Amino acid sequence: MKTPHISRRVRGALCAALAVGVLAPVTLAATPAAAATPTASCTSGRAGLAAKLAKDITAALKGRKSTTAVALYDRTTKTTCTLRATSKYDSASVVKATVLATLLWDNAKRGRNLTQREIDLSTAMITKSDNDATSALWKQLGVTKVNGFLKAAGMTHTVPGSGGYWGLTQITAQDEQRLLTLLTAKNSVLTDSARSYELGLMRKVVSGQRWGTPAGAPAGVTVQVKNGWLQRATHGWRVHSIGAFTGKGRNYVLTVLTQDNNTMTDGVNTIQAVARVVHQDLNLPPEKPRVLHGWPIRVLHRAEVPTPATLLQEAIPPVPEAPSGRMLTVTPK
Repeated sequence: MKTPHISRRVRGALCAALAVGVLAPVTLAATPAAAATPTASCTSGRAGLAAKLAKDITAALKGRKSTTAVALYDRTTKTTCTLRATSKYDSASVVKATVLATLLWDNAKRGRNLTQREIDLSTAMITKSDNDATSALWKQLGVTKVNGFLKAAGMTHTVPGSGGYWGLTQITAQDEQRLLTLLTAKNSVLTDSARSYELGLMRKVVSGQRWGTPAGAPAGVTVQVKNGWLQRATHGWRVHSIGAFTGKGRNYVLTVLTQDNNTMTDGVNTIQAVARVVHQDLNLPPEKPRVLHGWPIRVLHRAEVPTPATLLQEAIPPVPEAPSGRMLTVTPK
């Protein structure tokens, strides 16, 4: 939709006034290098899976204007995929998962439980992506404690936003994956109760914010998600999604960060295109040997082993391309 130049300025000013803690001077914007034809790199313990994922993720991004970072880790198949995994992006609201992890980590260090105020604020921050709640917890913790958690968690490329602008924290797909892996497996940084509490809130994110990495997730799998979206004068819309998928024999985490989107919908579409092929490929049935009844033994010995390309793929139900137009009118998160 074509909008007059002055309207964009007015809209930008209104967003800046409403999204306290999210926006800051344009000069702080991250600038990851763009690539005309991004190519994902994958490794896997399952034969043929790495090549299929790399091909499908790359195809999903073909022709899109989004500058996209992708990171995938599947514990079950020992599969890893990366694309621009160390490029920095303005965090928008995905940093809220880090804010909560910092609070839980700090409380455990001091041997204290969450207060009712902290429970209320963290619930609003994660399930509704409430900015005021985030600002309150960010102020309570302070950048020193946030940096302390980042160091303990090994999130070495993440830089907290200055001047209270938590939404301009610089993040990478690699570090977001590190957070997700800590949340989904026993470790010495976050206690089991802390992990359970945060994942529980990520499971309860309101329906209007459950787009992104959950697109195409198989039925019955537990979905834990946190999204973020923010428009700025440079690099357009930043639209991000981090997700953890567990249960029913699955245990994998996926991060997709985007910027240079003309609209929020463009970013959502890019993330969901990647998510759909990831869920599809990870949940295809394993290869089975070809059984040829009644053939001579000598022919069976020479039978060609089937390749992934010869296997039938399970149909995946269609996923909406983007959230409803009504949701697109919300204040940037």
